[in-house]
Amino acid sequence: MRAINNYIEHSLQNRLKDDSLRELSANTSLKDFYSNDYLGFASSGNLKKLIFDAIDEGLYRNGSGGSRLIAGNDLFTEELEDEIARYHGSESAILFNSGYDANMGLFSSVAQRGDTVVADELIHASVIDGIRLSNATRFSFKHNDAQSLEEKLKHAKGKLFVAIESIYSMDGDAAPLHEIFEVAERYDAAVIIDEAHAGGIYGPNGEGLIYQSGLHQRAFARLITYGKAFGCHGAAVIGAENLKKYLINFARSFIYTTAAPFYNLISIKMAYRMLADKSYVELLRENISYFIEQAKGLGALIPSSSSIQCILVEGNSRARHLAAYLQREGFNAKAIVNPTVKKNQERIRICLHSFNTKSDICTLITHVKENI
Repeated sequence: MRAINNYIEHSLQNRLKDDSLRELSANTSLKDFYSNDYLGFASSGNLKKLIFDAIDEGLYRNGSGGSRLIAGNDLFTEELEDEIARYHGSESAILFNSGYDANMGLFSSVAQRGDTVVADELIHASVIDGIRLSNATRFSFKHNDAQSLEEKLKHAKGKLFVAIESIYSMDGDAAPLHEIFEVAERYDAAVIIDEAHAGGIYGPNGEGLIYQSGLHQRAFARLITYGKAFGCHGAAVIGAENLKKYLINFARSFIYTTAAPFYNLISIKMAYRMLADKSYVELLRENISYFIEQAKGLGALIPSSSSIQCILVEGNSRARHLAAYLQREGFNAKAIVNPTVKKNQERIRICLHSFNTKSDICTLITHVKENI
C-alpha cells in the first residue's frame, strides 16, 4: 500500500506545484456570478412552494427503493417522461440521475467497437468518458468548425456519431447547428446534442437551442439536464421510442443505479411549470445584454451571447489571484484553470442570472478591468 500512497502524494504535490489543485469551497455568502442557476429556480421560494404543495397531496416514499427495473419505477415517473417528451417535441424521454449518468449511459451503449464518434474538441468530459467505455474510435474536430468535422468524418468507420453541445460550458458560445447537421447528414452520421446550458433558456418555452433552430426532429438524441436553469437535479435523454427501449436494456448507468426519489421527480415537473412565467428568461436576457454592453473594450472577453461569459487570464496563478480578489470584494466568480481548460486558456468564468442586479454587474466588470 505504500506505493499507492506515494503515488497519491506525488500526484497531489504536482497539482500543488503548478497551481492546479482543486479544492472544495462552501462560501455561499458572496454575490452569485458562478453557479449554473441561470433563472434562479434553485433558490426560488415559488418553486419550493409548488414542490411541497404537490408532495402534500399524497403519501410518497423518501426513497425510490431500487433501480427502475426492480422497485424504483412507478406511473408518476412514466407520465413525467411522457410530459418531457411532448414538451420538447419528441417521441420519448428517459430520466437519468444526472447529466453525467445520462451521457455515460448513452454514449457507452449506442456506440460499439468499430464505430466512430466525432466530437467537438470542447465536448464535456462526461461524453468523452462515455465514448471511452463504448470502445468506439473517438475523433475530435476543431471547435465549432464544420469543415474540420467533415475531414474527420471522411476517415470514420462503422456507425457514425457526431457529439456536440448547443451552448458550450467553458466558452459560452453556441454551436453552428445548421452547418453541423448538413455535414453529418451527408455521411449518415447521427447527431447527439447536449443541451445542458440551453435547456430552460432557449426556445419559445425553454425547449432548447436545437428546438429554437427547428432542427430537433433531425437529432438522434438530445440531453436536457435539470441541475442548471431548471434549478433541481437529474437529466433526460430525448429521442425516438426505440432509443428509450434500447437504453433501458443497455445503458448501464440507468440499469444499475437506484432511481431518483419522488422529490427529484416532482421538482422537475414543477420546474417545467415555472417556465410558463417568461419573466425569468426576460430578466436573464436583459442582464446578458447589459453585461456585454458594459464589457465592451475588454479584449480578453470570449465572444458569447449566452449566460456564460469568460474572461481569459493566462496562467493558473493569475486566474486564481483575480478570482480571489473578486471574492474579497464580495463577488463569487470562479477561476477555470488548466487542466480543465488548455494551457494559456485559463479564465474567469462569469455566469449571469435573472437575479443579478445591473449595479452588481457593473461593479464586477469595473473590478475586472482594474485588475486584469
